[in-house]
Amino acid sequence: MERKLVDGEYIPDGTGGLTVLSEGEEVLARVLFRLTARRGMLPFLPQLGSRLYQLSRERPSARQALAVQYVAEALREEPELKVEAVELEQTGELGRLTVRLEWQGEQLAVQLTV
Repeated sequence: MERKLVDGEYIPDGTGGLTVLSEGEEVLARVLFRLTARRGMLPFLPQLGSRLYQLSRERPSARQALAVQYVAEALREEPELKVEAVELEQTGELGRLTVRLEWQGEQLAVQLTV
C-alpha cells in the first residue's frame, strides 16, 4: 500500500491520515519511479531504474527504438505489466515519452519528459 505523493509531499486524506493510492495508481507510481530513476544509481539495486536519461545523447533516428528497449528493460521486474506501446514525440533535444500499459485487463498510461 503506497501513499500519494505530489511534489515530494504526502497528501492528507482529510481524516488525519494520508491518501492511499488505488491499485492502478499504485502500479503507475511504481512504473514512473522505475522509468525516472537512473539505472545504476542505487548501489544495492543496480538493476533498478532506466537508461532513458541517455536518449538525448543518441542520434534522433535511433531514439524511438532505444526508448522501447529502455522501457522494457526498466519494467522487466514488473511481470504483471504488459507494455502495449512506447511513443516518443521529439521536440529538439527534449522529448515526450508516452508508455501505454496493460495491467490485469486495465489500460494504463504514463507520460514523462526525456
